[in-house]
Amino acid sequence: MIWPSPAIAQSTGPVAEEGTALDEAGPVAAESEAPQTNEQKPSIPRNPKEILEALGWPFLVPFLAASFISLWFGLERLVVLRRGRVIPRAFVERFIKHLEQGKLEPQQALDLCEDNGSPTAVVFAHGVRKWGRPSVEVEQAILDGGERQVSLLRKHLRVLNGVATVTPLIGLLGTVIGMIRSFNEIAGADAMGKATQLASGIALALLTTAAGLIIAIPSLILYMYLAGKVDSVVMDMDRHAQRVVELISSEGLSARGHETPTVSKRAS
Repeated sequence: MIWPSPAIAQSTGPVAEEGTALDEAGPVAAESEAPQTNEQKPSIPRNPKEILEALGWPFLVPFLAASFISLWFGLERLVVLRRGRVIPRAFVERFIKHLEQGKLEPQQALDLCEDNGSPTAVVFAHGVRKWGRPSVEVEQAILDGGERQVSLLRKHLRVLNGVATVTPLIGLLGTVIGMIRSFNEIAGADAMGKATQLASGIALALLTTAAGLIIAIPSLILYMYLAGKVDSVVMDMDRHAQRVVELISSEGLSARGHETPTVSKRAS
């Protein structure tokens, strides 16, 4: 028999062991490198800056403009519709009390209303100009003046209602555009099975819808609140105006034993 020399045996042993070690380490190395090659940065926005970039100017400008319009006119109506401004309690109570006590002449009453200048005083002035006339004429004059004041009180409320209606439609348009973009990515052969390629379109669809609702919901709530406030102050104005009609009409003056003077032609 021919025995292998010790040198050959020593040389082949370690080589075989190294080959086995390399074979065992191969899959591990491949597995460790695989996630690094497939890892991609997600394109879904995660902070305000990325959200603004995802919306882009075509949608960002309308949403910012709608927000500014809603905020501006909402604050303006909140100031204008303050009850103390529309129905100054001190003036109304003193005016009606003086009428009941017969301390006011027609011209004096008209001057007081014009000096006050509040919406309620303007309505009273329309009735005072018909001082001593039948209650039907006085009431009709107050109704005509009241309609003008109500239209002024409701001014700009349609703007808030328009913002609440239009902004969800803009969001819906962004949703449609985002889904079209996603389907275009799906139609491409390179995008099959890669969700990150579709994230930008889906993100645009969701962000525009959310932005439209975020603007529309507060605008609609503010519109409903202000419309209810207008109705409330108009009811109070009507109640006080009816009392003025009872006091300055010919029937009311006769019942209290007063004469029926009229406002001078200069004032009327």
